[in-house]
Amino acid sequence: MSYESIRPLAHIFRAVAATFFVASMGAAQAQVPASSPARLDLQTAWTLAQQYDAQVRAAQSAVDIARERVPQARAQMLPTVGASFGRNWNNLDTKTQSERGESVSTNNYPSSNAALTARQPLYRPFARAQLKQTEAQVTDAQAQLEREQQNLLSRLAEAYFNVLLSLEQRSLTAAQKSATLAQLDAARRLLAAGAGVRTDIDDAQARLDLLLAQELEVEQQLQFAQRQLETMVGQPVGSLAALDVSRFAPAGPQPSALEAWIERAKQGSPELAALRAQREAARLEVDKAKTGHLPTADLQAQWSRSKSDSVNAIDTRYLNRTIGFSVQVPLYAGGSVNAQTRQAAAGVDRVDAQIDATERDLQLRLMREHRGMTEGILRVRAYEQAVRSAEQSVTSNRRSFEGGRRTTLDVIAAQTQLAAAQRDLAQARLAYLLSSLRLSVLAGDDADATVRSVNAALAVLPVGTAPRP
Repeated sequence: MSYESIRPLAHIFRAVAATFFVASMGAAQAQVPASSPARLDLQTAWTLAQQYDAQVRAAQSAVDIARERVPQARAQMLPTVGASFGRNWNNLDTKTQSERGESVSTNNYPSSNAALTARQPLYRPFARAQLKQTEAQVTDAQAQLEREQQNLLSRLAEAYFNVLLSLEQRSLTAAQKSATLAQLDAARRLLAAGAGVRTDIDDAQARLDLLLAQELEVEQQLQFAQRQLETMVGQPVGSLAALDVSRFAPAGPQPSALEAWIERAKQGSPELAALRAQREAARLEVDKAKTGHLPTADLQAQWSRSKSDSVNAIDTRYLNRTIGFSVQVPLYAGGSVNAQTRQAAAGVDRVDAQIDATERDLQLRLMREHRGMTEGILRVRAYEQAVRSAEQSVTSNRRSFEGGRRTTLDVIAAQTQLAAAQRDLAQARLAYLLSSLRLSVLAGDDADATVRSVNAALAVLPVGTAPRP
């Protein structure tokens, strides 16, 4: 099918694309909050995201909840003191039978009582196991919080780099469109001078129409990526720190051996730390269940004072002081204690299986990011050479076109190859940085230090621009 046959459709598509682009830009501007756009680098975005992210705030609340369970569990092993007081008004009718007949006497008198009781648990194995369990649950909640923070960092970095990649793609598309327009103008001038052919003009126009459609798609991708980042930091983004090639110096992971990173992850991964805390809590649940067979012992002291405590001794005062201890011994509970113990033991086995599965999955993720760094260096170098070769190819094809030895289609193909190489180079550089960050996150390294390390390779540029490779 010739270009002439589809050219009307191309113009129609270009008009529809332009209309849709204007409408989508208007809708996007209407949805942007009224606050002033922020100048962001990765460090600033990380600070904002920690304050704004709902999952991190929920995990922090879970830590606060777990911490408050500790004093509640400890209170079951501490003394309890209680006081009671009562006062009553009594009306006593007394009937007496005698030889003289029945006699009735009535007495109205008050009665009162006051008591102070203190109890000190001496032996409560259930309470001791519960206290240790709540402490393990606090460790679990803290590890879960750290895990959520690290997941947030990975999501934030991916969203941030998606914006940078979209900016790079938009910049490359704009450069391609500018070059194609220049090529179209040159083809028209050559045709007007009698040295060109109509095919060169048609090829350049077809490429320009395609670039207009691609420009719309890239703009939509940029808007989505930017909005995704804005929802994570909680405010509109005005400018971003993009990759500064002069600061970008890719190096292999340190240490270089994958096994060393696996060992670091086993010690520092908050995901594994949370599961180990859950295993300890499950083991203590077994101890709690076993205490159903054990006795409990309490020390109790009481001071009480009462007046008119007996109808036989009205207006009599009593002062009683007691101290002693009580022991409760469970004898038979219908088998529930044994069932609870077996149930708790199954819970320990379940967590052990989760730890094994997580360790294996963590090793695979570490290997992927480790290879992402080591192979990423080679990929970056290869694409840098590909960009240099593509630039030389564009220069050669332009000169040959001016000399009449190449067609417009040859120049456009060279420009397309250059744009693809530049896009792949930008993607390889950002993928390397993302693998570096994720590797540190999986190993349990300090998140702030990891962000500072990656942020050192960035420089602030206005949104809508991208550094040239």
